[in-house]
This record gives sequence, C-alpha cells and structure tokens, in this order.
Amino acid sequence: MRHSRSVSILTFIVIALSIVASAVGLFSGSSADKEKSHPFYTSIRGEQVELYGSGIYKDDSLSAASQAIAQDGVTLAAGVPLLLVSLLLSLRGTIRGRLLLAGALGYFTYTYASYCFLAMYNELFLVYVMLFSASLFAFILVYRSLERDGVPMNPKLPAVSIGFILLLIAFLIIMLWLGRITGAWRQGIPPEGLEHYTTLVIQALDLAVLLPIMVLTGTMLIRRKSYGYLLAPVVLVKAATLLTSISSMIIGMLRAGVHVSIVEVILFPMFNVAVIWCLILVLRNAKEPGQPAGPLSIE
Repeated sequence: MRHSRSVSILTFIVIALSIVASAVGLFSGSSADKEKSHPFYTSIRGEQVELYGSGIYKDDSLSAASQAIAQDGVTLAAGVPLLLVSLLLSLRGTIRGRLLLAGALGYFTYTYASYCFLAMYNELFLVYVMLFSASLFAFILVYRSLERDGVPMNPKLPAVSIGFILLLIAFLIIMLWLGRITGAWRQGIPPEGLEHYTTLVIQALDLAVLLPIMVLTGTMLIRRKSYGYLLAPVVLVKAATLLTSISSMIIGMLRAGVHVSIVEVILFPMFNVAVIWCLILVLRNAKEPGQPAGPLSIE
C-alpha cells in the first residue's frame, strides 16, 4: 500500500490518543462523586438539564455523558483492537485488512468529530482535535489506495440484497431524525436531546454525510456499479462499529435512568445485527490479490 508509513504513523497516533481519551472518559471522577445526585442547569431555552456532575464529562448532560462513556467503552474494547489488527493485516498486503482499516478509521473520524463539536469543552479538547485530524487523513490515504487498486469481489455476493438493506436503514434513520426535528417545530419546543447544547451535531453529521453515503452505496450496489463494491465494505465497517456504539449507548442511557424512545431501542440493535451480517458477507467475498474475482461491475 502506497503511503503505508504515513498511514501507520497516523494510525498509531489514533490508537495511543484514543486509549488515553477513552480511559479518561471511563475512569475519571471518584466513585463518591458519581454516586452523588446530579446537579441541574437551566439552559438558555429555559429547560432544566440534569448534568453528569463528575469526571471529564461533568458539564455534559446525564444523557450525553452516559452515551459518551458507553462509546468510550466500545472504543477501548473493540475500536482500538480492530484498528490495530486491521493495520497489521493491511501492512501484510491483504485487501480485507485495508477494507477493515478504512472502515475503522471512518469510525474514529466520526466519533471524534462528534466529540470535538458536541461535547462540552474539557481538558481533552486538543486530544479530540488530534484524533479527528489523524483519523481523517489516515482514512483518506487508505481509501485512495483502495480506489486506485480496486476491490475485486466474488460474483456470488448478494449485492442487491445488501443494497436494499442499506437503503432501508438509511431511510428509517432519516425518518427518525426528521420526525424528531419537525415534531419539535410543530410543538414550538426544542427537539428531544438538544438540552443545553447549541445544535443537533449527531443529526447534522448523519443527515449531511453518513446517510447520503449509505444511500449512494445502496443504490450503486443494486445497480451493480463498480464503485458500490468499493464503498460497501467501508460503509459497512463504519456502520457496524457505529451501531455497536449506539447499542451500547442505549444500554448506558437505560441504566442511568434516561428516557429512550422505544423506536430507537428496537431499531438500532436490529440495524446493528443486519449490518454486521452484511459486513461478514462482503468480507467473505472480497478477493485477495491473485485470486480470480469474476466480473462484478455492470456499467
């Protein structure tokens, strides 16, 4: 892989800094502080927001802090090992390794973009910025290498089925987010989850970037376009890691006594299982250099 040294350096930076950020997020604040009642804060909109009140996320809401702590756990337990293993596999020249690496770096890019723009300012701000930057540029380099070399696939891959699953997931999440936003407009109240934050960062990232890419990938897979086979593994790895984090966030929020929509409780774990199944199919059908691939692209 061209630029392998640059990718390795950037990836090791991401691994080291994410271990620090995740460990601080998980373990900062004394157990005595965490057992205290959570303070309340009146937002500029007059909403009473329950704050977490301890550790690095002390100024974040109880809901947001519960989600961040759950995501830190997933990052430390699954994201970092996936990043390390995929880097080692990619340095051995495997296509599957590079696909996993691109997807894992996409997860870290999205995660720390959200930490940069959503989390209340704390002492780890520059760490979040460095993680966002390093993972973004490493992702670009890896994706460019995949784009240049191509991703040969087994013609038995059920591309149309995977494409429809991606479109269905994207459509349902779009409807979920738009329903939350437009429902608040109709009632003349702040949307659920805004709390004392300035805007809906996650919804903005999803509606502007992630979901359009899922729609584009699903459409190209259904039409059996070659670029769809390039995007699909990256999008699926990214979606699988992200949905695993969201499922963990939901569990963390429920344990903290935070209200979670029953629709989200049902849909996101279902999406998680479906995406992981699609990812396994794609990785099993990705052809390594020297293996016959068969014609997949129909222009």
